[in-house]
Amino acid sequence: MIELNFTEGELPASGTLVVGIGAPATLGATATGLDKKSKGLIRRALEQAGGLKHGKFQELVLPRGLELDRLLLVGIGKPEGLSRLDREELGARVARKLEALGVEAAALAPLDGLELGAAPAAAAAELALGAKLASYAFRKYQTPEKDEAKRLGQLTVYLTEVLGDALAASVEAQAAAVARARDLVSEPANVLYPETFAERCRELGELGVEVEVIDEAGLEQLGMRALLGVAQGSARQPRVVVMRWRGAKQAKPLVLVGKGVCFDTGGISIKPAGGMEEMKWDMAGAGAVVGAMHAIAGRKAKAHVVGIIGLVENMPSGTAQRPGDVVKAMSGKTIEVINTDAEGRLVLADVLHYAKEHLDPSAMVDLATLTGAVIVALGHENAGLFANDEKLAGNLARAAETVGEGLWRLPLGKAYTKHIKSQLADIKNVGRGREAGATAGAVFLEEFVGELPWAHLDIAGVAWSSREQPLAAKGATGFGVRLLDELVRLAYEADAKG
Repeated sequence: MIELNFTEGELPASGTLVVGIGAPATLGATATGLDKKSKGLIRRALEQAGGLKHGKFQELVLPRGLELDRLLLVGIGKPEGLSRLDREELGARVARKLEALGVEAAALAPLDGLELGAAPAAAAAELALGAKLASYAFRKYQTPEKDEAKRLGQLTVYLTEVLGDALAASVEAQAAAVARARDLVSEPANVLYPETFAERCRELGELGVEVEVIDEAGLEQLGMRALLGVAQGSARQPRVVVMRWRGAKQAKPLVLVGKGVCFDTGGISIKPAGGMEEMKWDMAGAGAVVGAMHAIAGRKAKAHVVGIIGLVENMPSGTAQRPGDVVKAMSGKTIEVINTDAEGRLVLADVLHYAKEHLDPSAMVDLATLTGAVIVALGHENAGLFANDEKLAGNLARAAETVGEGLWRLPLGKAYTKHIKSQLADIKNVGRGREAGATAGAVFLEEFVGELPWAHLDIAGVAWSSREQPLAAKGATGFGVRLLDELVRLAYEADAKG
């Protein structure tokens, strides 16, 4: 990711300078000064181009009267006004344009005098965050080529007022948190497995997060037979990781729960070979929770938040769980395993019950790449939202809209609970074939949350992308990190009113 620098100093005399233009052709204070210095060059260029729409660019190379190598004009403004997400996505466009031009370092001029929908310094910080998020790429295992295109490495943001330590820290914390989640999701399964994933979680201790790792013996002692049943086919031992941020003295924390299936073959109900390599990211829910804990602790949120993730591999072997097996979950409920490829809900069943009994939550939100059915229903544009509490669902929807991580609410209810009724055990781990598959997974999880306010986010369609997204390249999106951080900001911080 690019390095960000914020400064109130003089504009650079050389290099590449990005200057905002009030769409279609309104010059702010900086653009006016540069236009005067260049004897009207900017106004003439805009007239020739017919102005600039929001997010469109005009490049002026070696502009007359200036010592700059390049002046990059960008249109800013929409008739309906700009949202925070608009400003972030504009920053992403700027970063991608600079990289396409082969620029390695650039400066963003002050945005004073433009219709930004926010104070100039705050707007600049949001543009910078968008630029940083869009610049992420996972290249850990690639040998650099000699003729590799130049990449944008640094963006210096010029301001006319002090940004503030809290806002600057929030930008860096969010960017680093999303990068952490994307890194985890991108890692191959021979590198990231339950034991090594748990060790990476310990790194959050540097931010003040208390980290506890429960090993296989501890899970046996707790009676997490649903989770252990999934793990028993793998040579890799399972782990559960509890991460606590004590940013406020609330007695009851918000608990974030993540599915961490580090690789999912489907077990005995094995998946087709085509595309199975993608199942390294079946732990994206856990990755999002780790990233969210980083974001929350990184900005020192005034909230009591606990993240808990269940880490397993789902492998076929002579010791693997079989279709038709019955396991007893930590809650005491018995589960008939019809399909070993419906394993994430078994992992979450025990983790949710542990959280309910041992962490005394005020509410719980779980994230999981749980079903292919949610992709059939919603495509790759939205995650499925299931909730037993209207206030929690509403706060999640508000947070999702703010950060641009789409949620679409899907139903729960007693009619769907019948889908998981078993003739052999208390419940079974699948529903009625192709009927309401995402809801079947959700009502299964609901069996283990009791009366607590709870929401389940099925992120199977949004955790990984085969196309470039506004704030993410192809690959791991980090979906859920900013959503959960914003949920805490809106509704669970000490001074929140949500």
